[in-house]
Amino acid sequence: MLGAMEAHTDPELVWSTAPGDPAALLDAGADPGPEEVGRLLERGPVLVRLTGTGPDALAAASIYAWLGVSAFTTAGPGELRQVLDMVATIKGQRPPAVGRRALA
Repeated sequence: MLGAMEAHTDPELVWSTAPGDPAALLDAGADPGPEEVGRLLERGPVLVRLTGTGPDALAAASIYAWLGVSAFTTAGPGELRQVLDMVATIKGQRPPAVGRRALA
């Protein structure tokens, strides 16, 4: 399992996996289609450039992260970090931040 995920030192580059070598990332461009992302993921770690901010960009980021994209660039990395942590937790790649049981 991955430990706590963290933003890279570049304020615009946010990793959805453990930080790696930015030079090794395959650039999928801005808001690519899932087919293009899938083709690139077969060759190595992928970078997606998110355009815009707000719920639409965060929803797109969650789908890209689920597909396996390694890193993102965006204007608002704070909210993106929360989305990427949520996806990693749902996928079982990291433990939840807080464990709660729904007992009556």
